[in-house]
Amino acid sequence: MHQIDPKLLVKSHVKSIPMRGAPAISVKGLTKRFGKFIAVNDINLEIEKGKVFGFLGPNGAGKSTIIRMLCGILEPTAGIGQVAGYNMYTQGEAIKNVIGYMSQKFSLYEDLTVMENIDFYSGIYCVEANKKDARKAWVLEMAGLKDQVDTKTALLPGGWKQRLALGCAVLHEPSLIFLDEPTAGVDPISRRKFWTLIDQLAASGVTIIVTTHYMDEAEYFDQIALIYRGVVIAEGSPEELKRDAMPEKILEVFCSNTQEAIPHLRSLTGVREVELFGNGLHLVVSDADKVSAEIPLVLNKAGIKLKSLDRITSSMEDVFVSLIEKYDKDERPLAEVAR
Repeated sequence: MHQIDPKLLVKSHVKSIPMRGAPAISVKGLTKRFGKFIAVNDINLEIEKGKVFGFLGPNGAGKSTIIRMLCGILEPTAGIGQVAGYNMYTQGEAIKNVIGYMSQKFSLYEDLTVMENIDFYSGIYCVEANKKDARKAWVLEMAGLKDQVDTKTALLPGGWKQRLALGCAVLHEPSLIFLDEPTAGVDPISRRKFWTLIDQLAASGVTIIVTTHYMDEAEYFDQIALIYRGVVIAEGSPEELKRDAMPEKILEVFCSNTQEAIPHLRSLTGVREVELFGNGLHLVVSDADKVSAEIPLVLNKAGIKLKSLDRITSSMEDVFVSLIEKYDKDERPLAEVAR
């Protein structure tokens, strides 16, 4: 049976006054070391209320460590900050009263039924007696589990377990929700349904903080922090990052004899990468205008017919790979990062 961390779930009855008008989260110099390992290195963030904010990066980048510090599960090595208007260091219990948390690993009790889990967590989160029935009904409706109340949680498909875990995390109507890799290992259809639920919560004014390593999920976020080796290497909206964060540009080429064209295009000065993409080619280039002018010439010389040539918007994966390569080139790599 899974163990519940009392630091996270036990609610404090000590009265604390939040700072009014403050952002949902504001931290400066947030750092976490495990011995010689630097898990999180000097993070500065300010997250507005009512936003869906994403920490996007590969496994081991430090995303989960950041979440655990913000929730009060891990004590930072250095830095200052506030969460939901409360001081991270002096009002940790008050923070736990107003947040919801969904861990990376499925955290419900699989030997309990759906309703037994909901009942249990309504008690853990101290849901007021006059609200319990309404909140439990809401969770069942939201998760699509009205016909599964007596089903053992272990027997639920992965996507349903995920929605149940989300429902239990928001039973007490928190103003701030942390979701740590919530869609890991879930099929694409269930992932899409899950994000529909997140959109609905965000529309009601809840601030949602999500960690993920799925680059395609970037489009769901209002703001993103790209995390690599414990460092924020870029921050902004998906549109801003794809437009401004990547120094190179992407050209899309369709031509006859695609495979034959690749070495000719790679020979051009300013072309960093040429990759097959469907029936065409994607070129990562440093000077889009210069390379665009040279492509017809080099293909014509090789007897290859150019069908179309367009400059396209970079994907988040393009951006992230480019920034990682720049970071590794320009910065001294950190020691192995603990998660």
